[in-house]
Amino acid sequence: MGKSGIIVVCMGLCAWTQPVAAQEWPTRPVTLVVPFAAGGGIDASARIQAIRMGEILGQTIVIENIGGAAGMAGAARVAKAAPDGYAMVIGNVGTHAYSQTLYKRPLYHAAGEFAPIGLVTESPRILVVRKDLPVSNLQEFIAYVKANHAKMQFGSAGVGSATHLPCVLLNLALGVDVTHVPYRGAGPVMQDLIAGRIDYMCDTIQTGAVQARQGNVKGIAVMSGKRSPAIPELPTSGEQGLSGVEASAWNAYFAPVGTPAPIIHKLNAAMSGMLDTPVIRQRLETLGLEIAGPERRTPEYLARFLPEEIERWGKLIRRVGISID
Repeated sequence: MGKSGIIVVCMGLCAWTQPVAAQEWPTRPVTLVVPFAAGGGIDASARIQAIRMGEILGQTIVIENIGGAAGMAGAARVAKAAPDGYAMVIGNVGTHAYSQTLYKRPLYHAAGEFAPIGLVTESPRILVVRKDLPVSNLQEFIAYVKANHAKMQFGSAGVGSATHLPCVLLNLALGVDVTHVPYRGAGPVMQDLIAGRIDYMCDTIQTGAVQARQGNVKGIAVMSGKRSPAIPELPTSGEQGLSGVEASAWNAYFAPVGTPAPIIHKLNAAMSGMLDTPVIRQRLETLGLEIAGPERRTPEYLARFLPEEIERWGKLIRRVGISID
């Protein structure tokens, strides 16, 4: 047999073996990388999701926490993994959108080195202020900040964090320059807000809503297109006359680029089936998470959504000149 015959046979075998391999997949446990330390919000929700997804797939999904570089270290591990369906990452707006502009040398090209599986949840930011700030709604807050921004401070979990950029977006929309106080994590920010040492923050709905309902801080607006089940009585920013400041920290599943489409579709089906499981929905909503609707869970939707998010936040980051080595 000549060389051309060998090539034909090889091509035929490759075309035949890939669908068969995808059809048999998974034959062993699948690793889900959580690119943050154990015990955080993303880790908690991922563990809830992984159990049910594993049941649907018929294989255990093993959680591996790989922190570092604001989540990029864990995501990079998956980007470089074999595209065989046995490694995926639960990424978020920070790991896959902010990072692409915020860092001078991001560890990967988010829109080119991952195969989108699907969007799972979103967590809107909530604008909360110290309890003695003399405002009770967004319009009063806007008026107060415009009159007093030179002597005010807002806090965040660090430069470029998911509690920093939403407040930057808000400040730009209001046309004010407020001093930013970065902390090492969101917990210390909330502690100082409760103590009245700073004036406001754009917190996660999970903790901000709890503190507002307990009266430790004032809830001013949910920065989302719709009200949150975590605090349904609090109007959105849009309802209070301010549009363009919607800011949700979404989560989505990604596999290495090149993962066969049949495997991606199996992972997506398991993800969607998990989200449609009533007990799982209830547990995730208890955490303050909003579950993506069926039309937003597809790999195709995530493939369109991700570049839009990279550009949206990249434009903001470039405008204010934030950069991290």
